[in-house]
Amino acid sequence: MAEQRFHTGSHDLPVSAALDEFMRTGWLDSEHHDLPRAEVAAWTPARRARLHQAFPGHRIVVPAGTFKSRSNDQDYRFRAHSAYVWLSGDQSSDGVFVVEPDGESTLYLRPRSARENGEFFRDRRYGELWAGRRPTLGESSRALGVTTRHRDELSAALKPDTPTLVLRGLDAEVDAAVAPLHGDAELKAVLAELRLVKDAWEITQLEQAVAITTRGFEDVVRALPQAKATSERLLEGVFWQRARLEGNEVGYHSIVAAGAHAATLHWIDNDGPVRDGDLLLLDAGVETRSLYTADITRVLPISGHFTPLQRDLYELCRQANDAALAALVPGAAYRDFHRAAMRVYAYGLADLGILPVSAEQALDEDSGLYRRWTLCGSGHMLGLDVHDCAAARADHYLDGTLTPGHVLTVEPGIYFQPDDGLIPAELRGMGFRIEEDLLITETGYRMLSDGLPRTAADVESWMHRLAS
Repeated sequence: MAEQRFHTGSHDLPVSAALDEFMRTGWLDSEHHDLPRAEVAAWTPARRARLHQAFPGHRIVVPAGTFKSRSNDQDYRFRAHSAYVWLSGDQSSDGVFVVEPDGESTLYLRPRSARENGEFFRDRRYGELWAGRRPTLGESSRALGVTTRHRDELSAALKPDTPTLVLRGLDAEVDAAVAPLHGDAELKAVLAELRLVKDAWEITQLEQAVAITTRGFEDVVRALPQAKATSERLLEGVFWQRARLEGNEVGYHSIVAAGAHAATLHWIDNDGPVRDGDLLLLDAGVETRSLYTADITRVLPISGHFTPLQRDLYELCRQANDAALAALVPGAAYRDFHRAAMRVYAYGLADLGILPVSAEQALDEDSGLYRRWTLCGSGHMLGLDVHDCAAARADHYLDGTLTPGHVLTVEPGIYFQPDDGLIPAELRGMGFRIEEDLLITETGYRMLSDGLPRTAADVESWMHRLAS
């Protein structure tokens, strides 16, 4: 038998034969026989059935993914692929979900490190004494309601006698074991499309993510006095603390953009000063322990009060957001809410005397000059990923229609760069984005993020109340 290979550190000490033998003895039985069934297990069978129906006659293979190296012998904290989580409810590394042509589902897992070999105390990546306890195969099966087998049995199960589709790019070993098929690209798209309409359990998870995120925004407002003496970093840490306390993590790198940093759409350095008189653009979301994330943005006057110009620009942003919200009805084209917001911005920019052409001319598809100050789209789907279901084909998503059960963000923004010589100096270095999380219903929408203020006056009142 080949010698067991372990993931060790450069500074690990050698293990003697005597120590190796001694470490394998004297351990108590600690199998968990009474684990409750996970809540998500009531919902995954229907999801798996829909996937099976989409590819009759095929075996489908969806890996969780593997650890990614951060530097030397340090890995990033593992986060399983969203499609794998959606199908299985499992969040462990190295797992592989397989649906056979007859619809039978199996999870191939790397289970708890056995005491019979040295992995449990010698392997830094997978050993229980180093990385913590993983469930046994029986524990995972009972909790998730699906058949489980050891990951080592996967290669034998992937026999070439069955057309096999793989979600590729997640597990090099799986990719190498199965020859690519033309349908692999379709599998990636369909897995995203199946997740577009959220089931009732998913909506509950997203509501929880929004509620925790709302509390995180309140934490940030309370921490503004300390941040003035430090930097954006403190506010990033304050929000992250809430995310770790009540959730799993942040759902994406928080954007904590004070002053001119707000004009950078995805500012994540979060290392600048926080000063009275400036605005803070906070774009952040908590990922729950079920891995569903919120995504909310608010613009806050650091002093607690907007200047007249800041108020006017903030209200222009809110009016664009309001126009987008009014377009959210089931059956509407997905891009309609963006177009509605852009009309508000084009006319607002014309009123400011900035546009070199009329608002109508700027809105013409052959022009689009207004986009100098509002570059990105006005929203996206939301769920297990912050930009959820991004691999869905255009006719199902961007060129499709809104459907009850869609959860999305609405976030039209306007940004004035600090070095833009085509605008008045007083506008330079400001950015405005109000981002809401919404559920499309049978009659319109339900705002999930309504626990946070929208109007300039309400923002000021809210901040004053939190500061007192």
